[in-house]
Amino acid sequence: MTCKERILSNDYVDVLFDFVFPKEYNIESQADYCYHSLNGNLGIFFIERSAVVGESNAIRSYYSFLPKCYGLMELGTENKLKAAQDDNLNTLALTESGILSVQRGPLNLTGKNVTIGFIDTGVRYQDPVFLDIGGKSRIVSIWDQTIQTGTPPEGFEYGTEYTNEMLNEALANDNPLSVVPSTDANGHGSVMASVAAGSLLEGGRFIGAAPDSRIAVVKLKEAKPYLRELYKIPPGVPCYSESDILMAIQYLQKYVQILSRPLVICLGIGTSMGDHTGSGILGTFMQYLGRQKSRIFVVAGGNEGNSSHHFFGEISEREPYQDIELRVGENERGFIMDLWGNAPYYYNATIRSPGGEYVRWNSPRDATRREFTFIYERTHLIIENLLVEQASGSEFIRFRFIDPTEGIWTIRINSEGNTIGGSFDVWLPITQFLSSNTYFLESSPKTTITEPAYVHSAVSVANYQMINNSIATSSGRGYARDNYVVPDVAAPGVDVSTPFGERSGSSVSAAITAGACAQLLEWAVVNSNDVLVNSTNIKNYLIRGARRESYLEYPNREWGYGRLDVQGVFDSLAGLGQGT
Repeated sequence: MTCKERILSNDYVDVLFDFVFPKEYNIESQADYCYHSLNGNLGIFFIERSAVVGESNAIRSYYSFLPKCYGLMELGTENKLKAAQDDNLNTLALTESGILSVQRGPLNLTGKNVTIGFIDTGVRYQDPVFLDIGGKSRIVSIWDQTIQTGTPPEGFEYGTEYTNEMLNEALANDNPLSVVPSTDANGHGSVMASVAAGSLLEGGRFIGAAPDSRIAVVKLKEAKPYLRELYKIPPGVPCYSESDILMAIQYLQKYVQILSRPLVICLGIGTSMGDHTGSGILGTFMQYLGRQKSRIFVVAGGNEGNSSHHFFGEISEREPYQDIELRVGENERGFIMDLWGNAPYYYNATIRSPGGEYVRWNSPRDATRREFTFIYERTHLIIENLLVEQASGSEFIRFRFIDPTEGIWTIRINSEGNTIGGSFDVWLPITQFLSSNTYFLESSPKTTITEPAYVHSAVSVANYQMINNSIATSSGRGYARDNYVVPDVAAPGVDVSTPFGERSGSSVSAAITAGACAQLLEWAVVNSNDVLVNSTNIKNYLIRGARRESYLEYPNREWGYGRLDVQGVFDSLAGLGQGT
């Protein structure tokens, strides 16, 4: 079997590694596999599932190395807040963000010689918003991971790469999709690319934040069925594997030319899986690349602020336990719930079903998997734990509910051992990864930003309403679980006009901010004002220029350091303002 076949086959599991096996360990004799190197010690094994998954304890042993699932950070139409009717809300968003004045003023920053990379659902490359004034494609390449009939990018084993020349050949054809069959049925990726980098359309009815930038696109393939089942992802909901995202980031690196052509990578995807500090393989990879010159990550902060999917608890000698009340909705087929706690504390759980049955789980030291079946209810509960999770060092407990009974579940958490106390966080999956309206009755909106927006070298973006300059109720809140400040800034994200209709959510805010970062990179790198710039530098430019209100303290959990204002960045450099 070829490596390509292993990567695509559901019979092979993706395992993420951040170390190199010693030479004396002959892995070839251990399992049927192939390996893709990301960078240094980071890589991905594609291993026969029977060697990793099954009735054994391997899933728990490999938790830190199994890819997480990521969803789209866009709000559905049914959840959108209604803004004022305005045919030019896109221009308003750019004006509010200080982008339009920097485009049109003496600075004339439009993203020239900057590449913006999108890792998403693809792109509708034929749309005029992605063409230059001569009708040629502004897209330098598309790596479509879902099409296996063409040639993959050099150094990769699957998917098909379409170059700018191939795209222009397709555009010259009466049926472009017969030449380049890649498209974007979902539309999310096209929205992201248009908002960040779209061309000026006829009549001035639309323009992106960086309309002269180069565009590179990775269309992610859907996660394998075994991963969807592992995380209980509802049918039909877009779900993307961490391993494909890692390779997409690696692919986009070829467009970085230090000191001449910088790169912005925009991620409008996220997950509530993980320890909410930016650790893990994806966080490690992004942190390493973001510290290098001429590349910036911009990440959506998520839409979980008002979802009631986060619970924060504290235990003390006076209050030796905390009760978590969990409302499970109708027809919920199953979900996971993750608890994270810090050393030196150990945690136990007693679970009470809506029908009154109790089961008790005592925190074992050997990470033994425990399964519980309720006598009078159909629910099957699996509890797995890691006393020291590999990436974060924290205690990790996963509750896996299968066919849970509708109603109120109570999970009592207490600590054991010589030291009683500590705090812990519990997260449910992001909203679209749940089959029904399932939530905590006493939730905390804090620390509801989604991964990977906690990565220190990424620009983390919240979203707000332009009509009244208030934070969107859905916008993810900071800080990180270790109190690192996120988000960095907030950008418009409610009913923003795009060529594909009005869109809302933190992914739209991230796209606007990605275009703003392309403007800053044009000024800094292309125009040689700060050629050694990296993500940390760009974040500090944005923070200095952010618009702040006198009645708020900064940073804060909703706004970070304030509202995005690119004009404010240059005003601060010129000594004309302080971003207030």
